[in-house]
Amino acid sequence: MTTQAVSAQLMLSDGSSVNMLSTMTDGTEGEVQTSAVVSAGGGVSAQSIGTFAEGKAITQIIQPFTASTKIVYAYISRRGTILKVLPIASGVIATRPYPCNVVLQAGDTIRALTLASNTARNCAYNVVTASGVNAIFTVTPSGAATNELTHILTGQSIGSSLQGQRIVSHFCNSTDGAKYRGGSVLVLNDRGLPVGSALAQSQTSLQVLPTNFGTCGIGLNFEAVAITTS
Repeated sequence: MTTQAVSAQLMLSDGSSVNMLSTMTDGTEGEVQTSAVVSAGGGVSAQSIGTFAEGKAITQIIQPFTASTKIVYAYISRRGTILKVLPIASGVIATRPYPCNVVLQAGDTIRALTLASNTARNCAYNVVTASGVNAIFTVTPSGAATNELTHILTGQSIGSSLQGQRIVSHFCNSTDGAKYRGGSVLVLNDRGLPVGSALAQSQTSLQVLPTNFGTCGIGLNFEAVAITTS
């Protein structure tokens, strides 16, 4: 199995910053902890973010969660759920800080998934709803097909996961976007018609940023799909 380092820099509400740095096993979701290097601002030992900064808020993500080859997604986990989707970059220098307002609790962790190849076809669709629900949906497209994205924790469709809610912010990261119809992940309603879309951005060439363009409400039988040409 291959491994690679995942790093990030966070600003906290007390004015301090913390460096996150962990070695991840590619293909297996794992925890990104504070750096164990004293000079890197993470403390003497590697710790979960909730342990290191309990009661403090993350106010800004100065450097997004970055891997040298490919990072598929990252998020703050609280009691087994996705509390906050996080910005990512792969092998690029990110230049734009990302606002964040999360008060940390004991037990909070940061989870991420890396892959050994920067051309792997994995796609991740990150969404935030008007009620504050954060979710990530993924798929690995194969050939020319309609590939449905499902929730990384439950395996459910976007309709089953977010029925009755409205997406207000979203972003999609994939190095495969040139093969997508419309270059985007599409949200289809119960009649199979597109009602929302998110441009598939390559995190290996630029910083992936959220947008409120192409957002939509979600019904029970809605699907998020990547329709590939090959």
